Amino acid sequence: MRVGLGFDVHPFEDNRPLRLGGVDILFPQGLKGHSDADVVLHAVVDALLGALALGDIGEHFPNTDPRYRNADSLIFVQAAGDMVRQRGFSLGNLDVMVLAEKPQISPYKEQMRTVLSEVLDTPRDRISVKATTTEGLGFIGRVEGIAAQAVVLLEKRGGN
Repeated sequence: MRVGLGFDVHPFEDNRPLRLGGVDILFPQGLKGHSDADVVLHAVVDALLGALALGDIGEHFPNTDPRYRNADSLIFVQAAGDMVRQRGFSLGNLDVMVLAEKPQISPYKEQMRTVLSEVLDTPRDRISVKATTTEGLGFIGRVEGIAAQAVVLLEKRGGN
């Protein structure tokens, strides 16, 4: 078995759509970043890469590469999922925590689980998406941005 941990954070930016966990979120601001700045998916990618000891998202999809400008982060998750399978592993489970004062994440959690299940070709009951606030503390509490953490357990297929 392998365990991986991922974390990502992005500040809000005007005139940009907000996308979390591959889901479009109704909110007046989006997140600033080279790609779509989906902190949930970026944390998931880092967790998957970490479990495989393959570095981090920036090594595989650098923000200096124009191919990834405004890219849909689902392509990063798909690529990381392919790496998992190519190395003989399957996803045991994925646990995601979104840290945001606003917008409220609860209405979107189940849709995020479905998107992650589909892109990772994993049963939905192995994926958890949760959310919390920081009780008004720090940059998240001041509604300056959003962060996400992800933990994955990978299991070797075939018991080897």
